[in-house]
Amino acid sequence: MKFHVLNGAGLASVLSALFLSAAFQPAMAADAPATVADAADAEAGEMRSASDIVVLANIGYRNRTEAAEPTLSYGNEYFQRFEPLTAGDALKRVPSVTFLSDVIESDGVRLRGLAPAYTQILINGERVPGSSADRSFFMDRIPAELIDRVEIVRSSSARRTGDAIAGTLNIVLRDGLQLDGGYIRIGGLSYRDAEIEPSLGFVYGGQVGPGRLLLGLNLQGRHNPKRKTSWRYDRPGGPLVNREEQKDTRDGKDYSANATYTIEGDDTKFTLTGFYVRTDRKEDERSNEFNGATATSRIPVGGLLVDNANVNDIDQENYSFDAKLSHEWSLGKTTVKVGYAGFNQDSIETEHEIEFDRATPRLTSDRTDTRIRDEEIVLRLEHQIGLVDGIDLAFGGYAQDKSRRSHLLESPRNRFNVGGTANWDTGARNPTDLAIAFGTPVAVANAGGVNRIKEQRRDGFALVEGKGGALSWEAGVRYEHTDVTVNDYTVAASLRDQKVSYGNWLPSASIRFDISPRDRITASVARTVRRPDFNFITPATLEEELGDNDLRGNPQLRPEKAWGGDLGYEHRIGATGVVGLNTFYREISDLIEMTNTGAQGSAGAGTFIYQPRNVGNGKVYGVEFDLSTSLVFVGLPNTGIFGNLSWLGSEAYDQFGKRRFNGQSRYVYNFGFIQDFPQAGIALGATYRKQGNALDRVIAEEVKTRYGADLEIFVEKRFAKSFTVRAVASNLLNGSKDEVFNKFGSLNDQFRRSFDEYEIEKETAGPVFQIMARYAF
Repeated sequence: MKFHVLNGAGLASVLSALFLSAAFQPAMAADAPATVADAADAEAGEMRSASDIVVLANIGYRNRTEAAEPTLSYGNEYFQRFEPLTAGDALKRVPSVTFLSDVIESDGVRLRGLAPAYTQILINGERVPGSSADRSFFMDRIPAELIDRVEIVRSSSARRTGDAIAGTLNIVLRDGLQLDGGYIRIGGLSYRDAEIEPSLGFVYGGQVGPGRLLLGLNLQGRHNPKRKTSWRYDRPGGPLVNREEQKDTRDGKDYSANATYTIEGDDTKFTLTGFYVRTDRKEDERSNEFNGATATSRIPVGGLLVDNANVNDIDQENYSFDAKLSHEWSLGKTTVKVGYAGFNQDSIETEHEIEFDRATPRLTSDRTDTRIRDEEIVLRLEHQIGLVDGIDLAFGGYAQDKSRRSHLLESPRNRFNVGGTANWDTGARNPTDLAIAFGTPVAVANAGGVNRIKEQRRDGFALVEGKGGALSWEAGVRYEHTDVTVNDYTVAASLRDQKVSYGNWLPSASIRFDISPRDRITASVARTVRRPDFNFITPATLEEELGDNDLRGNPQLRPEKAWGGDLGYEHRIGATGVVGLNTFYREISDLIEMTNTGAQGSAGAGTFIYQPRNVGNGKVYGVEFDLSTSLVFVGLPNTGIFGNLSWLGSEAYDQFGKRRFNGQSRYVYNFGFIQDFPQAGIALGATYRKQGNALDRVIAEEVKTRYGADLEIFVEKRFAKSFTVRAVASNLLNGSKDEVFNKFGSLNDQFRRSFDEYEIEKETAGPVFQIMARYAF
């Protein structure tokens, strides 16, 4: 079977057919009310029985929200039949989301193709800390089973923090007001190396005392048996230098729990919420480098150059707890929210390598110990009061105290000569065994490895919102003030303590105009920011971090800033279907780019010390199309189709001239269908996804990344009203991740195209099969 990207004419034909078919819907119009209400919105606050979640009565479609801000909402029913393991897996089916993750993994979300740091990730409307130095949160930390819905907020609002140049992803977890009863989930996943991983879950919601409780517990096994081959040359078109074959197995377990307890009265509502995920993960790489394109012998004289064993044991914890109290009184509605969130990571990574391309084989050992502690305390206050009929004023404040402690220790390289090569068999005498015999290295602090960063934010906001007739609107402004303190314990005492303060005014406005009961236009404009990476604001100098050049941090970095707008059109198809078209534009200033300080680098003449500074400008733009509807208008009410296509573009400038933003794919699309057979209690469906190539260009390295397509299918059988079994197969095309690396020793070499190394790499993981059963009680 061949799949083709639609050209402009083909896409226009499809859009025209959809809009024309939607215009002539006598059968559907008869079923719709005079003013077409959003069925999905209507049930957002309704109680649902556990059997409604376990046995889906209808196909899930994209919801149509009533907010003035341009927002796409996808309920759990939209994703559930394809059994995504994590929130990242679920997001593969929504518009403008790309990844540059390893194959069959979905961690750092790149909304509109931009780096993860440009997207604001919220859980229940609140930010959560993560492991990444760029402040992003990996979405594979959240089990999909906990999700009630996913909201893509394309613009920004004065109500939320402004760290959302690309937009905001809000993951809303289930709460006690939405579920009555409970269910259990049990299943397993099978991988190409015959590994079986468990998937277990328990969810319950019901009345407990004066309030309602929801409790969710999950155990999720995750596995990724990657295989990677690299071909290395001294330059493009040059002779082969070596070939590397690598087995890279990622294995782990996620243990998660979430709970909410809500007491609701006539005028007062009080909610306690908790969320916890623990990840135990082991990344085990074994690599062999050979001196030819076809050499496979594991005995040194047969072509083996290097035998490498790299193991990383990772323990991570994400948690958040908050309390929210809202009260309506004579002067309006007051809401207070107090929250605490944290992230802990402890990892030990060891690398042992035997070099056989020497007169005497040599063992080299390294060890890196990482400990991260990231905590945030948040206080949010909002008061809303009616000004005149249909117009409200909302204002409030936001305080956040954040502390991030990083403790990274690296060992100096231990090297040992390990004897003759005549009968060496690396299968029996592997690098790890030898490292134990010769002594494992002790890790010590290197430059920039031990630091503490404190951020104290104090924000205020005010907005006016209203609704009258066909128009809904919102306009407001937010002021964000931040004090940053950086303590780096690996530099001279005079540089150890660094402080900086900055503030930003962030106005925003959105409108939604209902042209008709079925048609609407949305428009928005907003000022947003992106804060600097943590590893860019420590004053340490990292030697040979950029090829042969050094990298020196800059504690005085300010956030990048952007003005942006969105303009969209949306049409209701029948009672549940939606088709939409949106265009966006962002003008970004104070881009953080690497600049040459002019100082000589540690590697000597011809190398330099580089430092990140706010010196760049750029722009991001694109067009987004999405469709989610049944085919009732052609007589197929039990057939649902869905799809989206995003064309993404950008411009930025570096030492070499104009380029796209690093890692941005030119396009991403996915489409699929679900066919339900209600009388037989059977459903089946498929989805196909593809994203375009991405290019990264930094000092001393350029990387081009291409992903293969992803095909998933499911078959479901329902039994009565309480039991469902699904079989799902994903990555059926065994899509590969293909990367081409241009590596250089210095910036001058990069200008002259004098290669240090040219590498072509292919990575695959194989199909994944799963069986999942749910039982409601």
